Amino acid sequence: MALATARHPAHRVSGKVARISTTYLVVSGLSKFVSIGDAVSIAGLGGSVLAEVASIDADTINVTPFVDDHRIELGARVTAMSGQLTLSPHESWLGRTLNALGQPIDSGEPLIEGHHAVGIQGSPPSPMLRNRLGQALTTGVKAIDLFTPICAGQRIGIFAGSGVGKSTLLAMLSRAPSSDVTVLALVGERSREVRDFLDDTLGATRARVVAVVATSDESPMMRRLAPSTAMCIAEHFRDQGKNVLLIVDSLTRYAHSMRELALAADEPPVARGYPPSVFSALPRLLERAGTGEDGAGTITAILSVLVDGDDHNDPIADATRGILDGHIVLDRAIASQGRLPAVDPLASLSRLAPKIRTKQQAQFVTQLIEFISRFEDTRDLRAIGGYKVGSDPTLDRAMEVVPRLYDAMKQDLEEPPVDDVFAFLSQKLPGAPRQTSSPSR
Repeated sequence: MALATARHPAHRVSGKVARISTTYLVVSGLSKFVSIGDAVSIAGLGGSVLAEVASIDADTINVTPFVDDHRIELGARVTAMSGQLTLSPHESWLGRTLNALGQPIDSGEPLIEGHHAVGIQGSPPSPMLRNRLGQALTTGVKAIDLFTPICAGQRIGIFAGSGVGKSTLLAMLSRAPSSDVTVLALVGERSREVRDFLDDTLGATRARVVAVVATSDESPMMRRLAPSTAMCIAEHFRDQGKNVLLIVDSLTRYAHSMRELALAADEPPVARGYPPSVFSALPRLLERAGTGEDGAGTITAILSVLVDGDDHNDPIADATRGILDGHIVLDRAIASQGRLPAVDPLASLSRLAPKIRTKQQAQFVTQLIEFISRFEDTRDLRAIGGYKVGSDPTLDRAMEVVPRLYDAMKQDLEEPPVDDVFAFLSQKLPGAPRQTSSPSR
């Protein structure tokens, strides 16, 4: 077992289960010996059950088990563990599949534990000690490298409704050629899709991927913990000087699990059913990604956000967009036209693009955005024959360039990553600049 707290209790203070509900247990006798977030072990009929302290009163505490199928009776013994959950990541975890508690769920050997135990609910580095961003990370996805380029250490979200190609795009990004290690968190995914994603989609890159899985049928505690476990593993490799790509699919289901737990604890909802603790937990998780301190590597976080009803202003999407360093919007109308990945360049943004593009590249992309905007704004007018060629030179040029650009940006999982999107476009569009060194800083 990879959980240090579950193996090395610091003391043997114990209490008893006084009340059992569908979501939490009331325990007496431990109020003076635990803190919020501490782990406890409960003696269930089928073995010990791990739980977390959710709230503390003068005489009792409320604890939430990590599994739903526990067999716990009134009066069962509850033992306080040594603080919060910890992990001891190791290089041999590459290629393995773990659950949210850091336990292997594949058919491999028992995990080898590292020399240092670190808390799953870690803290971000000091903002004044972090390295600066600026090194480009090539994803190999043409539409992203062109319109929303990513820096190593950047945090960017993929915003999409259901069935628009979000998971497929994440699978393409997981093969980014310029990352050393990929840590993948599948939160609330359908069980049948997990092996397909790991075995078929990742393919040859599987050996450098650590996957943390909490499927939709697991408890909200496991779904809430999975992104933090993945972040903890990513931080281990970052501190070794590696460039880590962290992919979380999806951040929305993580928020849903926190909402379930908070509402069960009688926390009042404030925005479409989401309680305040959800909006305070999001930055605590996301700020852990990014650059490390001197000598450390980076964690580039790509997080999917499932927008309810294609409403890109729902509370989670709106709150997340304000924390991240950019957003990639997938549009259902674009997907219906067969243009995949369905990236909307007019709605997408990378706040760090100026650090990556040269002046020539920036001017070229700005011109492409202008052409796309003019092309889409006049689509209906041109469809009814209301435009005469020659009336607007910019639109005439857009009508020539944009269809070729759309065709060039199409990409699927069978197509290998493109190392240099500007060199690729120089063969498709006249005037496209080749990739050169990043702008000086």
